[in-house]
Amino acid sequence: MLPTTSVNARGQGNGVRSARDAARHTAGAKRYKYLRRLFHFRQMDFEFALWQMLYLFTSPQRVYRNFHYRKQTKDQWARDDPAFLVLLSIWLCVSTVGFGFVLDMGFFETIKLLLWVVFIDCVGVGLLIATLMWFISNKYLVKQQNRDYDVEWGYAFDVHLNAFYPLLVILHFIQLFFINYVIISDSVIGYFVGNTLWLIAIGYYIYVTFLGYSALPFLKNTAVLLYPFALLIVLYVISLACGWNFTKMLCSFYKYRVK
Repeated sequence: MLPTTSVNARGQGNGVRSARDAARHTAGAKRYKYLRRLFHFRQMDFEFALWQMLYLFTSPQRVYRNFHYRKQTKDQWARDDPAFLVLLSIWLCVSTVGFGFVLDMGFFETIKLLLWVVFIDCVGVGLLIATLMWFISNKYLVKQQNRDYDVEWGYAFDVHLNAFYPLLVILHFIQLFFINYVIISDSVIGYFVGNTLWLIAIGYYIYVTFLGYSALPFLKNTAVLLYPFALLIVLYVISLACGWNFTKMLCSFYKYRVK
């Protein structure tokens, strides 16, 4: 029996999707698939998510090269596997419990702090930043000749999660070992160490965010995303000159929120 080529196959070969295939690539369909896999742990690739977390520190460019591969194979930039989000949530819970322990909080205070960090610091701020970056990139950064392309909102949120993870580890894990013995003290070395960790963490967030959008071939002038570095350096110098201790301010804010 001779092989035959269907009309749909020919259409897809010419770059035109069938109605069924197009339906599978809508934002709603992608969102449904992502949320459905969130409740099926066996379908998640935690090993690959751990690989991404490691390389976000050592070579974040390799992580975004994988996003290119996903676009070529699955026709979407955003993750279709929630394993990274699950592991990030676990990291967030563990580090926040550690923060509560270091600040000598009670059980219920730590739970309140955990809810605040998860739903406000991570999810709430993340949704706001992702939506803002999604709007800015589609409005001002898409090349004129590529107006048929757009930045997926899910990809903008993934970029935030990628950038948030190193910041979380630096400020909510590494910093814990220095808070009570070095940073909280009223000495110069205290706010120097604390503010330097903030400089590294936020600087890493800016850099990983820049890499995320510069990886999209249809965007232009993504170097503007590095401009906040200048403001960050200025604020860092002013904080050292004025004796501001960002970590001490954060700890006081957390204690106020859980009262």
